[in-house]
Amino acid sequence: MTSSKNFINFHILMSHSPSCLNRDDMNMQKTAVFGGVNRVRISSQSLKRAVRMSPYYAQHLGSPSVRTRQLDRLKNRLATALEKRFEAGLIARALEWMSGKEGIMEGVQADAVAPWSVEEVAYFCQQIQDGEKDGIDTKKLEKKIEKDARPFREAMGKALDIALSGRMATSGLMTSLPADGALSVAHVLTTHAVEPQDVDWFTAVDDLIQDAGEVGAGHLDTQQFSAGVFYRYASLNLKQLQVNLGLLAGMDSTETPESRQRALDIARHMFHLFATVVPSAKQHSFAAFNPADFALVSLSDVPISLINAFEQPIRRAANGGFLAPSMRALAAYWEQINSAYGLNEQAVAFRFDETPWSDKTKEGKNKEDRHWPDALKPYAKLTEVEAWIAGDGQD
Repeated sequence: MTSSKNFINFHILMSHSPSCLNRDDMNMQKTAVFGGVNRVRISSQSLKRAVRMSPYYAQHLGSPSVRTRQLDRLKNRLATALEKRFEAGLIARALEWMSGKEGIMEGVQADAVAPWSVEEVAYFCQQIQDGEKDGIDTKKLEKKIEKDARPFREAMGKALDIALSGRMATSGLMTSLPADGALSVAHVLTTHAVEPQDVDWFTAVDDLIQDAGEVGAGHLDTQQFSAGVFYRYASLNLKQLQVNLGLLAGMDSTETPESRQRALDIARHMFHLFATVVPSAKQHSFAAFNPADFALVSLSDVPISLINAFEQPIRRAANGGFLAPSMRALAAYWEQINSAYGLNEQAVAFRFDETPWSDKTKEGKNKEDRHWPDALKPYAKLTEVEAWIAGDGQD
């Protein structure tokens, strides 16, 4: 029997080798204080961008939206993408209508960076074209579109990242057609304290200076970096995703097997992305291309983070690092929360290493420290968890 639960919660642990995956305006690693100690942080914006710009996303979920406030450049790009379907003047009119900006000339900008989908612009071009043919003016067209936004959402959903992350507009027709995001993504934190962080003092050798017999470097600088076990959390609202894709008229509509399956297929790929994609910052210098070491996925009635498994910072294992105790803490906390609140989640785990729950090492002689939750089915392959998600909680 398939699930009727509306949320999929993704909990992922990823151990990164020395790196600096996300920086602030001062070129310093992003951090956050949690549990009274300093943690290294990767912003949700950084992670979401890495996901939507990844080759896997393009292969399985299609081209992402274009995020910009440069309306003049966007107009030129859209004219090229839609040149076989609509005239450039019509495309410009549709963009002006959507953005609320008249006369999009060189240098014209939107009020804020926003995502734009080629297919939704094409939809508005078609609306203008049909409206003129039927003698309907722009104001009446606006009311018509606002009354039945489902065709618009179908067009918008062709750029899936808008359906996932949503969109807020501050001007133009788009203000009356908001898209509530179906996907919530937390900032990524280390499960343990990282204090102090390391600093790389590096030089760049100037080959021609060296050839001339001179000494010294052509460039000197420093770069902050660190290593750690990171907790990633995201929650996907399946019904909201179906609405945003135009598969359902609204949140009060009854989902169909076909619409739910479409959302589950997307969830499957999102899990793969969250378990494998890493932000690209400073990767040519550090190459911290580390996939997930452990993941817990649940079908739930509510979105719920397990970050408090690490509110008390994980301490390094006696004969190892932070990864094994972080894995045990996450699984144990899920079991406690699930029981305490009667969540009745359907959950599985991606666990290819049994060592943290075995008695093969001298560390942790107390078997309670190594207890594996009975309700949490382990899978050793990522594809098995993906199939479980796509199967709505079935193998």
